[in-house]
Amino acid sequence: MNWRAITAPAARTLYPVHRVYGAVLLLLLLFTLLLGMGNSLHSRLLWVGEQTWPNYYLLNPDATEPSCQLAMDIDAEVARRVANYKPDPDDLFSSPPNPEAIRKSLQSNLELCQQQYDVYEQNLAHATPALGAFKAVEQGLADFLLDNIELTKYLFIAMFAMAAAIAALDTDHIALRLPRNRAEWRLSQGVQFVVNGLMVLSLNAYLGKLATSPGSEDTMSLQYAWGGVFGLFMVINAVRFLNVPERIRPGGLSASSGLVIPLYCAMGLIAMSYFFLVDGYASGLAIYFGMMSNLSSMFINIGLYVLVGMMLKQTRIPELLLNLIKPFNLPAPLLASVIIFATAFPTAFTGASGIFILAVGGRIFYDELRRAGAGRQLSLATTAMSGSLGVVLNPCLLIVVVAALNKEVTTTEMYSWGFWVFIMSATLFSLIVCKTQGNWKPRPAPGAFRAALAESRALLPYVAVAALVIVSIWVVLGLKFNEYSAPLILPLVMLAVVLLDSGRRTEEQGQTLSQVFWSRSSAAASDSAVHIGALLALIGFSICLGGILERSDIVHSLFPEDLTSPWVAMLVIVVMLTVIGMVMDPFGAVILVSATIAQPAIQLGIDPLHFWIVCLVAFELGYLSPPVALNHLLTRQVVGETEVLAAERTGSFWHRYERLLLPLAVMGPTLLFVAFVPMLFYAL
Repeated sequence: MNWRAITAPAARTLYPVHRVYGAVLLLLLLFTLLLGMGNSLHSRLLWVGEQTWPNYYLLNPDATEPSCQLAMDIDAEVARRVANYKPDPDDLFSSPPNPEAIRKSLQSNLELCQQQYDVYEQNLAHATPALGAFKAVEQGLADFLLDNIELTKYLFIAMFAMAAAIAALDTDHIALRLPRNRAEWRLSQGVQFVVNGLMVLSLNAYLGKLATSPGSEDTMSLQYAWGGVFGLFMVINAVRFLNVPERIRPGGLSASSGLVIPLYCAMGLIAMSYFFLVDGYASGLAIYFGMMSNLSSMFINIGLYVLVGMMLKQTRIPELLLNLIKPFNLPAPLLASVIIFATAFPTAFTGASGIFILAVGGRIFYDELRRAGAGRQLSLATTAMSGSLGVVLNPCLLIVVVAALNKEVTTTEMYSWGFWVFIMSATLFSLIVCKTQGNWKPRPAPGAFRAALAESRALLPYVAVAALVIVSIWVVLGLKFNEYSAPLILPLVMLAVVLLDSGRRTEEQGQTLSQVFWSRSSAAASDSAVHIGALLALIGFSICLGGILERSDIVHSLFPEDLTSPWVAMLVIVVMLTVIGMVMDPFGAVILVSATIAQPAIQLGIDPLHFWIVCLVAFELGYLSPPVALNHLLTRQVVGETEVLAAERTGSFWHRYERLLLPLAVMGPTLLFVAFVPMLFYAL
């Protein structure tokens, strides 16, 4: 079965139902985007109000005249109250009033009354229709944001439900390989049905506990929503189990059939076995999975980043960037090196490893490497690594999550050191590829620089549009572009870029601008839905797997408390982090490491910044390493299983297994260097 044929954009967007999925998810993500910008918009409205009407926060167009009396004879009032005093015979501690205390109290009340009248006069002076209209908009937005604090959680659950359901319907959940016959198809769907059913049981058990806990109504509502989501998944799995596609040929199970089970199911079965059979705590799975609700903003950002990547796929930008270097006729090894350096930055802008691979890795760069004469092994290795080296660069979401969970480090520090880590790993990649492949010298065509300069002109409109959107958001909302605002700003930038690109192709396709723009946007959202569902399911059950590692003290037992040498501790940390990166999604792994390994390592004398840089590099190595090798799986998904199976099996050991060995040869030494060399400066 051909992965490329199944995952090609045309295959997914040909049918109206996929257009509907894409349109609904696009609207959902855009609404979430606007909700995320709500606080910035409200802050900007307050700023505009203060600049336009001094003391804006005190102004009220509907203010009424104060009821207090300004015309008061304080001396007469004091005398009146003293004269009207009558002792209480039942009060043993009754005493005559103190005239001076009464005087001070009246003076304070009079000053307060004067302030109320001053505010009232200001309101009268500024009570214009413009102020009333502006105040209504500002207060309406404030009330909406206040009343919908929990709305983000439900929007995330809705996004997860739709995306994961689409992934289940399209059979796009990440597995080590696709089903090759009907028996394997039913095995995959049956295991998914069981895992989703056990998740429903765990949620039901947790609801039973919440029912006896006062003040848990909001939590129960979220759990009911999650129960509905996994119930929907069970229905989809049952339907897909009974209705096997005609393209699937008959056949039975084999020793390797277990590879068709999606990775999220494997993680779920391990976690469920522990919670149901070992720990005897059926609610555990629901509790850990519910952590996704508390971190809903982070996971929504992942969805927005995926949308950014899929929108990039709908533009000519990757082709235009490649056109810049085509006049130089770079040989395959040098082209691979250029791609590694060039793709790291868009990888950082798409938020996490793998999204860039899904977006353009197979469609553009793999094919370009093959046209340049690169073998399949080198092309596969380069494509897989194109989505990993950029995770240490600004504004990658993973570093934002690390800094949010660990106050000992900042994003600025991590991005600063991450840049040099990237330079080292990318340079090592170039040296190894040029050494092992030979023929690395470029053969530029006559006038190559002029030709590249001419090609760069086609990129200028895209750069201008992107800059215009970023500046406009800054001017209108006061929201500067940084690692925190990137998930909110980049989707708007890409929508503008897609609109620009659509305008350039209306004549070619014989459609109006709005038709082309909507077609491309919905297609991007349709592609996003599949990948968001697969990634979020994997992340959710990674958190569950991390939960059992935390509860079972496995991590603590592998990291002895009697360690006294930072060097030995670092060696243990390198091994543990690499193994964690091999089997877990990086976001789930960060949550696990923050809760288990980070603090003991820091207490042993390892610098927090150093620890987390090592952690990120170890994760890079992990998701490029068997047995899971997530980036290789995503590369297989976009390139096609046929291409992977057709990779060269001749030549030296290196060339036969280059797609696996090259990433390890680059990231292994990089990890050792990053882990141990800095310790020479503070651990001796």
